[in-house]
This record gives sequence, structure tokens and C-alpha cells, in this order.
Amino acid sequence: MWGIVPAAGRGSRIQPLAFSKELLPVGSRLRDGVERPCAVSEHLVERMIRGGARKICFVISPGKSDIVEYFGAGYGETPIAYVVQPRPSGLCDAIFSALPLIAPDEPVIVGLPDTIWLPQDALIQLPDDTLSFLLFPVERPENFDAVVTDRSGAVREIQVKQPDAATNWIWGAFKMPGRVLIELHALWRARLCADEYIGTLVNAYLAAGGRALGVRAGSAYVDVGTLDGYRAAMTLLTGPDEAAAQARLTLGTPAAQAPAALRPGG
Repeated sequence: MWGIVPAAGRGSRIQPLAFSKELLPVGSRLRDGVERPCAVSEHLVERMIRGGARKICFVISPGKSDIVEYFGAGYGETPIAYVVQPRPSGLCDAIFSALPLIAPDEPVIVGLPDTIWLPQDALIQLPDDTLSFLLFPVERPENFDAVVTDRSGAVREIQVKQPDAATNWIWGAFKMPGRVLIELHALWRARLCADEYIGTLVNAYLAAGGRALGVRAGSAYVDVGTLDGYRAAMTLLTGPDEAAAQARLTLGTPAAQAPAALRPGG
């Protein structure tokens, strides 16, 4: 199973930074029994591995070599590959950049590297054989992609940053077999690659007879791409409840070391 990490965005909402936003220190992890700072994208990689991913693909822009330097060839025992998105053209384009790596019968997880969510093992709730979205309750669904489902969990519509969202459940990650990723790519091409957001493409997929499932297995979700979100993430990860314990990473360290200014403990 692949985990795709779209990390080619500019991160304009939280600039200026001297490094890629995916390397923003958020929370901590244990390295050889010592607590060290943790890059925000490590939280997603950890969750993908817990969810069954055995290979990780970062989709990066040409200027994000610091991500390659930080993670190197792998995270613990999990190998990492890199695909370059030549120009920032939206989430759909970033995800499909990894398509040459994906076999039709191989499941794929997609998540956002500037988010923190709980529980850590929520991805195991998603099935391997259908397009499925991991859903989280939030107070301001209009800032995200709200997922409207029926009582059985079937997705009826994804409302992309809609002011009057019909639900407060948003997607934070999703999973599908490789063949569905191929189908979505073909549909995206047929629509002249006009879909920037995955939500509008999935709506077209559903209208064409496709099926998707929404799984309400998430309990907390924070977008770290803004200063307020960064503060909220730090609160979530250092609070006196079980969230703090769940959020500490113990898998090990990237195969390569980051530059000294970015390196945990450096």
C-alpha cells in the first residue's frame, strides 16, 4: 500500500518561513528514548504507516529539496520515493503526479502534510476496495471540504469550502484502490484538468455512477497551515488528555538528516 503526501504547495498562509512548511516543528517524537522536535509532516507519515502503508511518496515542487534532505530514503523501515510537480496546479494534479508508481490492485492513502488529527490509527477504519474518506467533526466546516453522507455512510456530495455547509464532518484523508485512482485521473483529463480540488472531481465521479464512502472515525482535526492552527495543534499535542500520549511518535528517525537549522535536536 502506498501513502501519497502532496507537499508541493507554497504554504503562503503561514509564511515567511526559512524552510518548507511541511518541516514546521509541531510536537515531539522519541528517538532512542530521548524526546525530540517533530516536523508536522512526520505526523501524517506515522499515521499512514499505522494505517497499513508500506511505501510513502512525497509529491514536491522543484524548490523543496529540504524535504528530501530531511526524510532521505525512508522513515524507519518504510521506504520513501519523491515525485516532482513542476508547478503548483492544485491537489488533483499533485496526487496524479504519483500515478505512475501505483498498480491498479494496490490500495493508496492520501493525506495532507500540514494537518494533525486523532486518533492516530483512524486510517485502519477505511476499506481497501472502495474510495473512502476519513471524516472529522469541526466547528467551521466552511473552511474545509464538508462531506455529506446518507445514513449508510455513502457520500452524496462534497461541499468545497461552502459557507452554508450542510454538515460539520469534513474529510482529512482518503483511501482507494489504484484502479479508482486511475478512473479519477481519466475523468480529470476528460474534464480538461479543470478540477483543482479533489471534492469537485469526486462530485463528478459520483454523478457518473461512482461510489464513495464516508467513515466518521476521526475525533480531532487541526489545519496547521495558519498561525492560529499552529497554536491549536500545539495545544492538542501537549494537552493533559490521551491526545498527548497518542501524538508522540516512536517509529524512529528519517534515514537522512536535515540541515542543522531544521534537524530535530540540531
